[in-house]
Amino acid sequence: MKNASTPFRTLWGWPIVLGLLTASGLATALISDTWGDWWSWVGLGVPVAVMGWFTWRPTPAAAPADPNPGDDPATPF
Repeated sequence: MKNASTPFRTLWGWPIVLGLLTASGLATALISDTWGDWWSWVGLGVPVAVMGWFTWRPTPAAAPADPNPGDDPATPF
């Protein structure tokens, strides 16, 4: 049964963690004071930093496209 949960955890693991972190940061910001202010900054800042990282990180270069896809002699049309 260990392998049955792997695809679910692979796909949804980090989004669930970031969602729980965001929810706890928001709830702490609305309810708590002093130490809650610090946790709310962490809980709401880390998901934004992760999204920023994956938005602006460099992507690997793509392979150049075939300029003449119709010039293949193996295709009849």
